[in-house]
Amino acid sequence: MANVTVEPPHAGLEVAFLDNREKLLRFLRARGAGNAAEDLVQELWLKIVASPPGPVAAPLSYLFRTADLLMIDRFRSSRQSDARDRNWGDLHAGDPPGVSNEPSVERSIAAAQEAARVLAMLDRLGSRTATIFRRHRIDGMAQKIIAEELRISISTVEADLRTAYRALAEWKDKSR
Repeated sequence: MANVTVEPPHAGLEVAFLDNREKLLRFLRARGAGNAAEDLVQELWLKIVASPPGPVAAPLSYLFRTADLLMIDRFRSSRQSDARDRNWGDLHAGDPPGVSNEPSVERSIAAAQEAARVLAMLDRLGSRTATIFRRHRIDGMAQKIIAEELRISISTVEADLRTAYRALAEWKDKSR
């Protein structure tokens, strides 16, 4: 009876891995794995050991391709993790636990009352001046369009805006 040794199913792939471990490391580093190259080679080894047994036609090509795919998976995972962390940070930035960025009810009421006083002061300057100010500063409309809309000259629009700005500056000085 002949003495036949049977190789384990992964023997060819494992031998190719062990013989080419340094080449795999250099390959991964050259592809940008950097310090993660060792981890990726270890992950490749675990993948080989855990994979179902069977022959591999070109073990070296298989190893390089699998190493490349592992690196791509790690890169994608890292990128998604970074994006998730960034989004979470953006969502929760500036709000300490239990504290809101929203103004208090008292501040909201005070701001609304202040805005009403400013608008009333503008209305006392005349309806045209108040309209021009609102259309330009609040609605963001160009002075030329306001002039055409109200059928007045641009210089009149500019003069009314100067009147409104002067009144606002005086009002601001009084309220300090």
